[in-house]
Amino acid sequence: MENVNIRKGVLSDIPYLYEICLKTGNNGKDASDLFFDPFLIGQYYAAPYLAFHYGICFVAEYQYRVQGYILGVPDTVSFEKWMEEQWLPPLRQRYPKPFSPEIVRSEKEAWILDNIHKKRFPVNAHRLDTPSWLSDYPAHLHIDILSVLQGKGIGRKLMEKLFTELEKQRVPGLHLGVSSSNPGAVGFYKKFGFSVLEEESWGYTMGIKIDECGDIL
Repeated sequence: MENVNIRKGVLSDIPYLYEICLKTGNNGKDASDLFFDPFLIGQYYAAPYLAFHYGICFVAEYQYRVQGYILGVPDTVSFEKWMEEQWLPPLRQRYPKPFSPEIVRSEKEAWILDNIHKKRFPVNAHRLDTPSWLSDYPAHLHIDILSVLQGKGIGRKLMEKLFTELEKQRVPGLHLGVSSSNPGAVGFYKKFGFSVLEEESWGYTMGIKIDECGDIL
């Protein structure tokens, strides 16, 4: 697609990241009706990746607006430790328990609020639950694209940018979570060579080794 600029994300892109995260937050569809606070989903799934020192962000800019992004970190444990220490404490103060019913519009909003308060690291600073596959797939990603850019190869270009960056950093593999209610996304990742690492009640954790990405880089 012409006139789409794929570039590294910068701090001034944050408003667009919030917007995209919300408008794709319902298994790729608009989640605006599911949130009392329209910024909540972006507080958890988007903005931290630009704030984290080792975060990776590439955006797709079209018609002077960021309309897609891919976000990732090379080491999930380090990222979650930073989240616990730096990012989540102010959010816990902003959204204190117990939550007022009028600010919880959906199960998805309640789930994010609960996860903001979920402790990932106890006092001894070791992760509470470490999946057996995490050492082989330490990186993770989120990718969201608005409808105007969907089906035009932009997702592939963003994935290529992330894979190239992780290869430079010698990261062995990465993982992601995808809902079983979003079969299009499951198919998209399978085309890249992702395989299912773990089945969850909500869907799948999928992963890929970076050295197996050579055919698309």
